[in-house]
Amino acid sequence: MSISASPLRLSVILCLAEIVGMTGFSVFPALLPGFIHEWSLTNTQAGWINGILYGGYLVSVPVLVSLTDRLPPKRIYFLSMALSGIACLGFALFAEGLWTGLLFRALIGIGLAGTYMPGLKIISDHIEGPIQSRAIAFYTASFSIGAALSFLMAGEISSLYNWQWASIVAAGGPLLAMMLVSPVLPRELPADHEEPDTHLLDFRPVLKCRAAMGYVLAYTAHNFELFNLRSWMVAYLVFAQGLVEPGYEMWSATAAATFVTLLGLPSSVIGNEFSNRFGRNRVITVVMLSSAVLSAVIGFLAGNVPYWLIIGFFIVYGITVTADSASITSGVVAAAPKGYRGATMAVHSCIGFSGAFLGPLVFGVMLDVGASTTFVSPWGLAFVVTGLAVAMGPVALRLFRADPNLK
Repeated sequence: MSISASPLRLSVILCLAEIVGMTGFSVFPALLPGFIHEWSLTNTQAGWINGILYGGYLVSVPVLVSLTDRLPPKRIYFLSMALSGIACLGFALFAEGLWTGLLFRALIGIGLAGTYMPGLKIISDHIEGPIQSRAIAFYTASFSIGAALSFLMAGEISSLYNWQWASIVAAGGPLLAMMLVSPVLPRELPADHEEPDTHLLDFRPVLKCRAAMGYVLAYTAHNFELFNLRSWMVAYLVFAQGLVEPGYEMWSATAAATFVTLLGLPSSVIGNEFSNRFGRNRVITVVMLSSAVLSAVIGFLAGNVPYWLIIGFFIVYGITVTADSASITSGVVAAAPKGYRGATMAVHSCIGFSGAFLGPLVFGVMLDVGASTTFVSPWGLAFVVTGLAVAMGPVALRLFRADPNLK
């Protein structure tokens, strides 16, 4: 069955739905210092709550995204978006500490698993040719806009009322997303769709595809860094603000985090254009190694350089962190075995988001380890470990590249 929207309209609506559907995504990291104080959390416990969203994502995404090879993605998309809204409301009404925080953040992650990659699957199934890569780039980059909007809303609403109201308002985003996509999502699989000849969770054809797995492992390293930045940036900026004289803080921490996160859209799209021109693997490698260097430096800046310079570093760092995102995802879509695009995206998300889950947790552990010794800055240690992790991305691309002449 053909869709009822042009490729452009379909892409625009799915991007908008992704943005508004993520309103609850950043509520906890945007208000992290307040949660640590109110719930008496250690940095490791805060890392668990930050990371569990991606844990919920990675355990559910193999089933939810693989089903898009067998069922119309619209069903999965709607049920998952509804779960996101319910989880945001539950977080506002019932979260009161570590365990309840873990529960509702995990549910938000499950909702994200059933919307983000299924939306990408819809785009890749119904848009072909040269514009497919650009459509994927804008869709993946819209993730940054959604995260930024969530940061901004959480910070502003919490400052006017409290964090509970921030999460209640966030619950309306998924409802709006469902209203946006309802007229355009296809009710059936594409007419030329090839049914997989293996059972639902048989990922062997994907795991045997070296080119695809190289991008999957690079995506894991990318997510380790990206979601460390989005989980801990506000807390680090609040720490840095506390070391400067009153009146020299410039932006609030949430405003700065919003701006840095917004840079993800142009950065990801432009990075994909560079990949099309100069070679995907080459551009990804340069971007990831540059990001690793910045990460190794940025954690040592607080208290040693002016606050405005720290903001400047984060702006540049925010660009390098996201400039490889669309290129990696376009690469794995292009490398997917025929008939297994949904399964490939499931593996891409499941293994890739293990980095998103482990990153914020490892970062929190490194903060606690660093705080227990006088030999190293806790923030410096945590960011250095992040840089080492992202540097593994180019290594994976090199080791798993099936064709030595592949760009």
